Amino acid sequence: MIAEVADASPKDALAALEAAEQAAPAWAARAPRERGELLRRAFEAVSARAQELALVMTLEMGKPLAESRAEVAYAAEFLRWYSEEAVRADGRFSVSPDGRSRLLVMRQPVGPSLLITPWNFPLAMGTRKLGPALAAGCTVVAKPAEQTPLSMLALAGILEEVGLPPGVCNVVTTSRPAEVVTPLLADRRLRKLSFTGSTEVGSALMAQASANVLRVSLELGGNAPFLVFADADLEEAVEGAVVAKMRNIGEACTAANRFYVQRPVAQEFAARLAARLGSMRLGHGTEEGVEVGPLIDAAARDRVDALVDDAVSRGAKALAALAELPAHGYFYPPTVLEGVAPGSRVLQEEIFGPVAPVCAFDRDEEAVELANDTPYGLVAYVFTRDLQRALKVVEALETGMVGLNQGMVSNPAAPFGGTKASGLGREGGPEGLDEYLETKYVAVRA
Repeated sequence: MIAEVADASPKDALAALEAAEQAAPAWAARAPRERGELLRRAFEAVSARAQELALVMTLEMGKPLAESRAEVAYAAEFLRWYSEEAVRADGRFSVSPDGRSRLLVMRQPVGPSLLITPWNFPLAMGTRKLGPALAAGCTVVAKPAEQTPLSMLALAGILEEVGLPPGVCNVVTTSRPAEVVTPLLADRRLRKLSFTGSTEVGSALMAQASANVLRVSLELGGNAPFLVFADADLEEAVEGAVVAKMRNIGEACTAANRFYVQRPVAQEFAARLAARLGSMRLGHGTEEGVEVGPLIDAAARDRVDALVDDAVSRGAKALAALAELPAHGYFYPPTVLEGVAPGSRVLQEEIFGPVAPVCAFDRDEEAVELANDTPYGLVAYVFTRDLQRALKVVEALETGMVGLNQGMVSNPAAPFGGTKASGLGREGGPEGLDEYLETKYVAVRA
């Protein structure tokens, strides 16, 4: 055990919503520039305490320190981006087509918002939601994952230190999330839900939120295809695959889940990827130089193991990366599966671990069909040096994001989100601010 935190009850959650409602009018009336400057101070404070915040993150969820430091920098960028966007909640003024009136359109805060963040990126998902909400003038109730409350509490403490008024950001930590969240969604004072997590939980929350017709943003599961065409730079594709697969030990909704490689280079790609993953150092996240940490818990490790066993039982060949694992912790060796049979669970389910199933394809159209053959549509990755092919494939993919010749798509200045069962709405970019703003139209007599 590294710390003890409060275990909130439904009554505590409603008290947090009460505080958010009471603080809402004054925060919405605060000058956009002032809100922006506060977020800028928060960016500077998070950056200054990067080492401390990285250590907290590694201790509570296991990712290597190098990755935690990278996440702190990424998280801070959302505060900087939305410190600049706070003054850009633009409306418009125009003449009606018949000339008889004037059209005034204004943007206003949606109101008290419930932000539910996941355990895999505990700080970045906090700033990705808090940044636009606070910039727009919304007050919030933030509920971090029960596995990783410390990063959110540290962030809330920094916001308080840089001058965020009481009641604007309220953090509710609990081991009973469903019990605590349900009364919040049923309360008419709440006007917005933003959730990052599994599709199953997101679907249930969406159903609950419908009773009060809440504004909803959902960033849900993924099953990302990684397409490598025969003309691709194979070294670049392998390095992109390492980034797309191994970020956060594979415990990311954006993680490459299915590798479809054109037949002439499929075997070589699998061998190179296995060699690259095999060179990565496993260990506890607090050890310098470690590249692959443990999975979040025993259930996660066992689930990954079951997916691999299923694939092997159907004829896949496991290219083992390591002969020995650390003695303690929920480790799973980075593994490449070659010759994975259609219908294998590892191709249909989100892996959330360091396993890369590789399948061969022949035609471009076949690659797109395989990539789109999933209920999910968060992100896809495409590696090719043919511009015409790239544009054709990118347009045909049923995903909200595409990494073209790169294995990283996350960027605070870009709209993050998916289609189909991967969610609704966008986080990041100017679009992220829109999620926390209502549009009001005023008809003005000329």
